[in-house]
Amino acid sequence: MLEKITDKMRRMCSRREYCTHDIRKKLNVHLEGKSEDVQKVIDILVKERYVDDLRYASAYARDKSSISGWGPTKIRYMLSSKGISKDIIAQAIEEIDSPKAQLRLDKLMENKFRALKDDPQCRLKMLRFGLGRGYDYEEVACVIDKLISKRNEEV
Repeated sequence: MLEKITDKMRRMCSRREYCTHDIRKKLNVHLEGKSEDVQKVIDILVKERYVDDLRYASAYARDKSSISGWGPTKIRYMLSSKGISKDIIAQAIEEIDSPKAQLRLDKLMENKFRALKDDPQCRLKMLRFGLGRGYDYEEVACVIDKLISKRNEEV
């Protein structure tokens, strides 16, 4: 039975990236919480490189940054919630392409700025939006200031 579940996990891990935390949750369901068996299967999957937290964290950070437009703070938080160590998270965050991430932030904030053009609380809402996406306060404030000054020049 353990071999059958291990094969199932191998097939599952060959289709997409999983972290140790996700596999442990799935195995707890299949093995009804038998922690010794769960750890055996995880050890096998890690040894055979089906599960690699660094590879998972790097892929997660790249995808969330490029596709979802998340900033490093939100990515760091979400990865730590999956039980990934801080040094692995730091390596994954370093792999994010900073110039592209800055362009994405500029574009996101520009779109939000257009949507809030006549709102008296525009700056506050944009700050909240940028921080919610996981970007640093300084980055977000700088982009907002550029957008506001650009709008004031046009008027």
